[in-house]
Amino acid sequence: MLNFNFSGFDLECGTDEAGRGCLAGPVTAAAILLPNNFKNELLNDSKQLSEKNRDYLKPILENEALSFAVTHLEPNVIDEINILNASILAMQKSILKLNPIPLYIIVDGNRFKPLNNIPFSTIIKGDSKYISIAAASILAKTYRDEYMNKIHEEFPMYNWKKNKGYPTKEHREAIRKYGPSKYHRMSFRLLPEQLSLDL
Repeated sequence: MLNFNFSGFDLECGTDEAGRGCLAGPVTAAAILLPNNFKNELLNDSKQLSEKNRDYLKPILENEALSFAVTHLEPNVIDEINILNASILAMQKSILKLNPIPLYIIVDGNRFKPLNNIPFSTIIKGDSKYISIAAASILAKTYRDEYMNKIHEEFPMYNWKKNKGYPTKEHREAIRKYGPSKYHRMSFRLLPEQLSLDL
């Protein structure tokens, strides 16, 4: 059973990201403030939910949230500042779009950077422990999947509609055959045998 609140503060936002381990596409983060009486039996960590259930929960979360925001950070930013910093920056940008401003932030994982003196806690596997982080994980995942489905139309050979940019065997074979696209992260090892990149 997911817990509602970690800090005891009323306006506690949860934040999470999706797409950190992908070879292509953005890292996408969401932040959400839920009302104190929010309940949903189906809500869980997005990785534990089917795509159908995530898509079902997305409009419920959007309609019932006090505030939510989603941020995509593109591969060129990831290549420039690295994936960890990009993940944190995407979460921070999402939090800054919330209105009202949260009084406390709970973050999935173990890394975050201070933001405008708002107190925060990082929680390992937070998306399977706290409602707001689980909700943020669902928004981050569904928005990122939509983005990958859209850019799939532009580069269907990589089959992002199915693999969402993750390093599947099929995705790597397509990179080997067609080379990387403008949506690939050039700082990642796109192919296992890749030792250096001619940038």
